[in-house]
Amino acid sequence: MIDMMNANYAAAHAARLARVDVAAVYPITPQTSISEKLAEMVQKGEMDAKFMMMESEHSAMSALIGASYVGARTFTATSSHGLALMHEMLMWAVGARRPIVMPVAARTIGGPWNIWGEHQDVITERDTGWLQIFCENNQEVLDTVLMAYRVAEDPEVMLPIMVIEDGFILSHTVDIVDVPEQEKVDRFLPPFTPEYPVDVNRPMRHGGLVMPDWWTEFRHRIYQSQEVARAKLLEAEKAFEEIFGRSYGGMMEYYRCDDADAILVVAGSAAGTAKEVADRFREEGKKVGVAKLRVFRPFPAAEVRRLGDMSSTIGVFDRSYTFGDGGAMFNEVRSALQPGDSVLKDYVGGLGGRDVTVKNMEWIFDDLLRISAAGKADRTVEWIGLKDGTGRW
Repeated sequence: MIDMMNANYAAAHAARLARVDVAAVYPITPQTSISEKLAEMVQKGEMDAKFMMMESEHSAMSALIGASYVGARTFTATSSHGLALMHEMLMWAVGARRPIVMPVAARTIGGPWNIWGEHQDVITERDTGWLQIFCENNQEVLDTVLMAYRVAEDPEVMLPIMVIEDGFILSHTVDIVDVPEQEKVDRFLPPFTPEYPVDVNRPMRHGGLVMPDWWTEFRHRIYQSQEVARAKLLEAEKAFEEIFGRSYGGMMEYYRCDDADAILVVAGSAAGTAKEVADRFREEGKKVGVAKLRVFRPFPAAEVRRLGDMSSTIGVFDRSYTFGDGGAMFNEVRSALQPGDSVLKDYVGGLGGRDVTVKNMEWIFDDLLRISAAGKADRTVEWIGLKDGTGRW
């Protein structure tokens, strides 16, 4: 069924199609309409699920961990300070190996107060052990939620996944979305059948105390499952394409990168703007490409290393800043490319809901082509469009 909807509604419909058993939520802008749509579908009988309105995001995640233990397919959504409030339980969900799927309408974290989109909230949680997948558009949000369940619930993975949509830019913007038929989704996504559910007739200990002589092994097993998830993500996307006819390039999409003089790595909705500008530049004979960083955890190091064979000049667009030597995505890309001969530069922009415009992307690509011609960059980090005039356009 072809419909017009924003990414929040797309995420909610994906939860319905996935036959989620338990949804525990707490509202926060710009995620709230995901929760509202879920409540509406449950109330109308369109979705057979237990809907729980909790007193906080911390409680929502706690409830889902418990529900998952008894074999329920679980779902929630959040943003910003709500995600931060979950932090303790995000760590627990990973250690307890609970395959919860959670769309995050990514936005700022105060102060000062700001409710608009950027990636700081999800980047802050990058080291919890959750898988993180960034979406470019509303269709990708719906499809990725379905693929996320297939990967998260795989017995060799059993880890939670964040499906990241840019706040307001996707969460509140209406676009064409193909909502698949339930029968096809059921073929793609089997029921959740955990190996060790809580069962009063089969007593066992869950989440007990782990002493120092075993803790390292528990963390190592999470690492191993993240590594397995790389192949599972690709397998899920291939199976999804066979049934629904859509795919998204795997861990990283290479757009016009093969012969590029310069490549820009970008995640989320800004990838669409970057691709549009890359097409214009190609028409003018300027060879640039876009590498869409779709999966951030597990980090696609092998896919990033391919960029070093494609181009000697690589830029990274960070929609957050971590106050280190460059942004988080930049440093991950730089690490994956070392040792290597590529010249790298970080571009920081689109913070606090500021638009990432065609003009911004044109300037970034022109700058990368100047770096390519010179063989070196004049600085490591470039802040885009600062009002005092020091940031470049």
